[in-house]
Amino acid sequence: MGASLEETDRADGDRPERSAADRKQELRRRLERLIGIAATEGNCLQALRNGDEIFPAMLDAIRAAKHTVDMTTFVYWRGQIARDFAHALAAKAAEGVRVRLLLDGFGGRLIEQELLDGLDRAGVDVAWFRKPVRLSPFKQNHRCHRKVLVVDAEVAFTGGVGIAEEWCGDARHPGEWRDTHVRVTGPAVDGLAAAFAQNWAECRRNGLFDERDRFGEHEQSGGAIVQVVRGSASVGWQDMRTLLRVVIASAEQRIRLATAYFAPDPYFVGLLCHAAARGVDVEILLPGPHTDKRVCQLAGQRYYQRLLDCGVRVWHYQPTMMHAKVITMDGVATLIGSTNFNRRSLDHDEEVMLAVLDESFTSVLDAHFDEDLLRSEPVDGTRWRGRPALERAQEVATAPIRRFL
Repeated sequence: MGASLEETDRADGDRPERSAADRKQELRRRLERLIGIAATEGNCLQALRNGDEIFPAMLDAIRAAKHTVDMTTFVYWRGQIARDFAHALAAKAAEGVRVRLLLDGFGGRLIEQELLDGLDRAGVDVAWFRKPVRLSPFKQNHRCHRKVLVVDAEVAFTGGVGIAEEWCGDARHPGEWRDTHVRVTGPAVDGLAAAFAQNWAECRRNGLFDERDRFGEHEQSGGAIVQVVRGSASVGWQDMRTLLRVVIASAEQRIRLATAYFAPDPYFVGLLCHAAARGVDVEILLPGPHTDKRVCQLAGQRYYQRLLDCGVRVWHYQPTMMHAKVITMDGVATLIGSTNFNRRSLDHDEEVMLAVLDESFTSVLDAHFDEDLLRSEPVDGTRWRGRPALERAQEVATAPIRRFL
């Protein structure tokens, strides 16, 4: 019989160092067995950093579409980039390409009506995921936080970026947020297409697919192994929690976590501390003086002292809002997608994450992390103990709403 996850959690720190190929194969089998989703081989992934790289790549893919464009996003706000995407989608629809746009009813509420009117005239099928005005308070809490773009079933994008001017630029100042997206080709595109289709099916009872959909075989475009994991609101333990648990518990050398919103439950704080206790180098990169959700930052701060005492290193990114959602493990594995390290992502929202087993891709994101640390300040344990009483009180005051952050 195979070892339980609890036994795996205890045993990993005692194993001798193994080859990268062995590490990847073991992690792959753990994730496949415990989540029940097969990984795919032959994928090519390109890490895109900040709006200057992300938006041109996405717009180029849309403009090159020949058959279908499927896009879902949580944030669709205002600014020139919002107009650029609307115009690109409308132009393809006017050419006869099937274009579907799924907007979250809460996150997309600031989109300009003029853009919606233009999309409608061009033939873009726009659907809304759970508009709050039509829902019970319980359903309003469950949002579609996924960011997925799939073009012609051949190329896909996912990550943390929203469609708004805040994501433009190159994180040079507070008006340009820091984020990471990924361009994917290969069999893993199907997993991202499924993430879109799952939410689209809730909003549209008909028209899930038509003659313009492509169901051919994917070319082996690279060497990355990828498992696409979808998270949805549920009672009890769900796949996204299992994904994070397996990766953290499997680490033998290093875990690096960058997240926009850090408000985990005590279990995951304990998991990070346990990793540090068995000799894993654990680094966490979080927003510093620039954050769009101060209450979430306060909720996470209550765990800083425990983490620091365990040997976990915590960094605050200084130039602007840190919005990336990336975890790297031991130089061989990366998690990247829409999921934050908070209760909202793990318990309440529709999310999608790529578990990537590839040293080259992981090396690129580790290099990005190193560069981000040069623009960050470490949280010093001694100084943290002396933080103002008012700040401590604010941290305590978040207790009643932490499960929703």
